Amino acid sequence: MELIEKLAILGDSAKYDVSCSSSGSNRASKKGMVGNTALPGICHSWADDGRCISLLKVLFTNYCIYDCKYCVNRCSNDIKRASFTPDELCNLTIEFYRRNYIEGLFLSSAVVKSPDYTMELIIAALKKLRYEHRFNGYIHVKSIPGADLRLVHEAGLLADRISVNIELPTVSSLKLLAPQKSHESIIKPMSFVSEQIQGANELTIYRKRQTFAPAGQSTQMIIGATRDNDLTVLRLTSELYKRYKLKRVYYSAYVPVNEHKDLPALNTSPPLLREHRMYQADWLLRFYGFEANELLDETHSNFDINLDPKCDWALRNLDKFPVEINKAPLEMLMRVPGIGYQMAQKIVRARRLAPLNYEDLKKMRVVLKRARYFITCNGKYYGGIDLDTDDLYPLLAEKTDPKVYVGQISMFG
Repeated sequence: MELIEKLAILGDSAKYDVSCSSSGSNRASKKGMVGNTALPGICHSWADDGRCISLLKVLFTNYCIYDCKYCVNRCSNDIKRASFTPDELCNLTIEFYRRNYIEGLFLSSAVVKSPDYTMELIIAALKKLRYEHRFNGYIHVKSIPGADLRLVHEAGLLADRISVNIELPTVSSLKLLAPQKSHESIIKPMSFVSEQIQGANELTIYRKRQTFAPAGQSTQMIIGATRDNDLTVLRLTSELYKRYKLKRVYYSAYVPVNEHKDLPALNTSPPLLREHRMYQADWLLRFYGFEANELLDETHSNFDINLDPKCDWALRNLDKFPVEINKAPLEMLMRVPGIGYQMAQKIVRARRLAPLNYEDLKKMRVVLKRARYFITCNGKYYGGIDLDTDDLYPLLAEKTDPKVYVGQISMFG
């Protein structure tokens, strides 16, 4: 098979892995080496300065010994198969970099022969890139669940970021759709990587250098392949951040590619809006001080598709509002719909000099379309409604295309 054909197959096979992120590592160019890394990172997105940052995103192989029901690369699927050699992957990466097509490599893989064999192939490619081709750019590598931890450690010494995809949010879901995989084979390397990163951070104090996965680790969950509700996903996300100190948890709306009784029908649209709501909630967990059980509970286990999660929470906690813009603590200001993390800090700094009024908030570009219902300025309320009797929902609900979000029940008929 021609190399260009392999690239087409393995590049297309990697499109369902969404966990490409900024690198988080900073490594200057070195004499005799190719490339560098920068804090803005390597990803398929726009940087703060407007640059489009890209990387070579491929699978090492799409041959797989597993038959996961949700995966397009499952061994029972009749699809074109291909596999790189370590030399082919290295040459592609270097040539693409020299032509300014990419700034780094995102490498994942299906499992060929065994997890250890696959990891050995990946490590062989990374070693060639780092040592033979002197590639100094960003590398994000996916660890293969079930691989020996010594191989995981070796990969972490070569890559900037390492990740293990958790795929499904519950053990029962994993048993249902991927019975050949085990929960332990995913959590064990995740815990190991977390410990190694922590150890490297502690050594950095003395050596002034962090050598193991300096950009940390991340993971990905599929949203909508099973009946698991948003509360289950959010609780798992919170636990992953707290226990394993992940840089990011990524969410991937399930795209129906296989027909099976345990999966959504093939004509079902991916739950893209639900994915979007999970990313919004994830942001609230990481930066706004929310807990999973605050945003959702057993009686309200899924986000309202017509409300962003902060508005959803606010409508269920109207007893906490309105808050006085000149007195409310920073933590409470950040919970006001329409006031973000940076804006809350800006308000706190500004009110130290003089009391803020409604016109001041307009000049500061607070999103008053939402915020005005939840705040007072110098004791005056500008919402124009009675929070105790009037219905805020129609005023805050977003207009959404129902085809973009597929409900939990309708997805499974």
